[in-house]
Amino acid sequence: MSEPEEVLALLRAALGDRVETTDAALGEARADKSGHAASGMPIAVVRAASVRDVQETLRIATATGTPVVTRGAGTGLAGGANAGAGEIALSMRGMDRILEVRPEDLLAVVEPGILNGDLNRVLAERGLWWAPDPASRDISTVGGNIATGAGGLLCAKYGVVRDAVLGLDLVLADGRVLTLGHRTVKGVTGLDLTSLVIGSEGTLGVIVGATLKLRRLIPGAVCTIAATFSDVRTAAEASAAVTAAGAQPAIMELMDAASLAAVHALLHLDPPIPGAAQLTIQTDGPAAVGESDAIAAVLVAAGGTVVLSRDREEGERLLAIRRSLHPAMETLGTTLIEDVSVPRSALPAMFDEIARIEREHGVVIPTVAHAGDGNLHPNFIFDAAPGEGGVAEVPDHIWAAADDLFRAALRLGGTLTGEHGIGVLKRRWLADELGEDQWELQRQITRVFDPARILNPGKVFAP
Repeated sequence: MSEPEEVLALLRAALGDRVETTDAALGEARADKSGHAASGMPIAVVRAASVRDVQETLRIATATGTPVVTRGAGTGLAGGANAGAGEIALSMRGMDRILEVRPEDLLAVVEPGILNGDLNRVLAERGLWWAPDPASRDISTVGGNIATGAGGLLCAKYGVVRDAVLGLDLVLADGRVLTLGHRTVKGVTGLDLTSLVIGSEGTLGVIVGATLKLRRLIPGAVCTIAATFSDVRTAAEASAAVTAAGAQPAIMELMDAASLAAVHALLHLDPPIPGAAQLTIQTDGPAAVGESDAIAAVLVAAGGTVVLSRDREEGERLLAIRRSLHPAMETLGTTLIEDVSVPRSALPAMFDEIARIEREHGVVIPTVAHAGDGNLHPNFIFDAAPGEGGVAEVPDHIWAAADDLFRAALRLGGTLTGEHGIGVLKRRWLADELGEDQWELQRQITRVFDPARILNPGKVFAP
């Protein structure tokens, strides 16, 4: 591996002012929204403006044996895009163009740095939309969504990122460009490398373009239901009852008492009933009114106090409570934001496990869930003084509680992450879910794409 000064000189010679080394830029590249930060400062931040910039960066990195960490908007929650000592931070945020929109084929070709929300505002003018809907949609990039396999509020009905990508342009560690996937609705030629890259967290290559599968804007009404329950287990049982009834809401979000109270305080709303949990459900399309009536009946039968709105703006105000979760958590203390998924029928049991872990470990874990698909976001709250670079270290007792929670999710037939990815925060548990043989096989696959092991080292598959 070459000395950092030599690497920096090569980058500047090839890329000029697109190489940044200010303390502010380097410090920002160390961390994401997880609260975790890499050790030390990266060598430089390369702000790529073209595919050629990415190729030049990776060729220099390969020639000098320098690790590269690809970044989008830095909104990740697993530490997967944090760049540290001796590494190049390759920022894709500047590559944010929409290259092509084909309404007749329901596809768009975009660069990775475009924000999810910005893309959909442009597509809406043509009666189109890209379905993935993470809560961070206004601040997260499409490339980051793809790299982490992001999900969001609409997954239960419209699928996750993997369901909305037709093809990818990928730059390998040695600078070669691959065009993966297809522009057709069907395509099974060869191995599905597009799906392999989705969710690979920067370990296989750098995404420089994406061919996206679009939908037409949904006609008809939008109906929103807010249902309050005496406790979170009852609310979870009600969400399972909605699924069992065959209903297909576009959104079904569950907030426990602690998360609901924190958001109400943040938004200066009247305090909720102590201990109460809330389901927020939205139906859309031509059958929205009938579906909302049927769902409301299920919720009432399950013990809920139900408010139903058929006004779109009112519905968005109700959903704003759910979308305000992360800033509300920041008001409670330092937060470790986690992400597990269980079968939908196991949601009540998982909330029981979270309550047990709170009691046994003496921690507070406000939790929300995408109840329509069984994806929970437990938030571990703790007090900690800022560490290096102003980032707090997660205490051992919080990691012990998180370990207990992850293993509980696996026992219930679940998975360590539904949408945030593994990054650095969950790598120690990955082999527990995959098993040693699959874990090693996946490591070997990364070496085929990246023989020199310079792409996001220490993330996902690190021992």
